[in-house]
Amino acid sequence: MPTPTSALAIQYVRLIAEELARMGVSLDEWFALSEIPPGAIHRPDFVLDIRRFRSLSLDALRLSGEPALGLLVGERLGVQAHGALGYAAMSSRTIREVLDLIQRYIRLRIALLALSVEEQSGEVRVVLTELVPLGDIRSMVLEGVVCSIQNVLRDVSTGVCSLRATSFPFPDPGYAPLAEALLHCPVRYDQDWVGLVLPPDVLDLPLKMSDPRAFRLAEQHCQQELLALEEVRSWVARVQRILLETRIGVPSLEETARRLHVTPRTLHRRLVREGTTFRRIVDARRHKSAVDQLSSGNASIEEVAYILGYADPANFRRAFRRWTGMPPSEYRQSLRLVLETPPS
Repeated sequence: MPTPTSALAIQYVRLIAEELARMGVSLDEWFALSEIPPGAIHRPDFVLDIRRFRSLSLDALRLSGEPALGLLVGERLGVQAHGALGYAAMSSRTIREVLDLIQRYIRLRIALLALSVEEQSGEVRVVLTELVPLGDIRSMVLEGVVCSIQNVLRDVSTGVCSLRATSFPFPDPGYAPLAEALLHCPVRYDQDWVGLVLPPDVLDLPLKMSDPRAFRLAEQHCQQELLALEEVRSWVARVQRILLETRIGVPSLEETARRLHVTPRTLHRRLVREGTTFRRIVDARRHKSAVDQLSSGNASIEEVAYILGYADPANFRRAFRRWTGMPPSEYRQSLRLVLETPPS
């Protein structure tokens, strides 16, 4: 059985505790509801898995009565709150290098999300993707992380890097003016993605605090932390993350094993030991991605097949019928009928 890893770096839980204390919430009551000893968050070996984190988050929202708690905590997360990752960001040469750092090492701070950067005509999107369904803590987590990333970009650029907008995939929660004040930009709700929008001309501007030597030392520390983290993560989770980070197609077993620094035979043996195979993991990932693409995007069935790595759309159609019992065209049509049917 693989050792569980923390859903969130424990120093952030301490910041949530500080924010709750400022609001007059009893921390003893907060921890008691989740059956966590109050001193546990100060132990270096304390593991905050997703179940405990969800419980703490929901209790924090209820006890504080503050729906914008995620924003308020995120607003306190400047660059210096992120340990070695923050120090590396402060020493980076450009915003592009900062974003690359966050993309590679975000799992050291929160294991629930992945980050990618999409350069489009006229704008740059910094996109967050849920690695596990966040459910009823979704808005709290996403608002906190977006606010924190915005703080980091402003800190390292001494205010030069201003956002064009932020995007959230849920309705206006009723405190949009507060969100815009804390994020220093327009906030868009009910979007099909979550993240930040930057002007492209800020990516490669030299940062005044750049320090190559300090950057190397801080990044080496991040690498050491990441190696220690990888040692306790399951092999299934490692493969799933590589699949998630692959934008188009699916890497082969050989390519995935190379990225994990093992032989294909060793990777296969370790996945079997955890009760699955590489093919099953790929199949499950393709199934989820196909449903997501057909549910939320406007891509054609041929385009979805290409994104998922099927050279022949007919093979994708056969796979989708195996997953859902219907062809992709019928599945998409059934979704449209549900959306167009007025509530009774």
